[in-house]
Amino acid sequence: MPRARSSYNLGVIPGPVAIRSAQREDLPAILAFYSEGTLNPAAEREYLTGSSAYAQAFDAIAADPNNHVYVAERDGRVVGTFQLTFIRQLSYGGGLVAQVESVFVGSEQRSGGVGAAMMQFARAEAERRGAFRIQLTSNIARERAHRFYERLGYQASHKGMKLYLGAGTK
Repeated sequence: MPRARSSYNLGVIPGPVAIRSAQREDLPAILAFYSEGTLNPAAEREYLTGSSAYAQAFDAIAADPNNHVYVAERDGRVVGTFQLTFIRQLSYGGGLVAQVESVFVGSEQRSGGVGAAMMQFARAEAERRGAFRIQLTSNIARERAHRFYERLGYQASHKGMKLYLGAGTK
């Protein structure tokens, strides 16, 4: 069953940006954005090539009502993607948090309103679901992305840390 679909005409590049739930057939385009947007394209391309793990992960995400992958379309072409996950917390009175991850816009569409439309959609969906906070993480090296998120009202509030576990994780 398709989830939310919305369209925003931001007037930057001809044609509105439509946000819709990703379908399995969108997976090659989504993976191309991941490869293009990574800080280490050669390593990511090698990791992405021929792995059925992505199709399995996509199916698991699609089956989870609190986890969604969306794509942005312009003129019938997929031009961006993001993932939106809802997390119920015991803290903050059992509040709901919306977590935005894997925000990628195709290089030819950057600075054309696609990212803003995706983030506007994510915020609207978080508000619709009753989340008290929307949050994201961004690689420390992505200064341009940080300025973009700050323009949208996001504030750097925490220092993120990671510990990678197991074989095959990045």
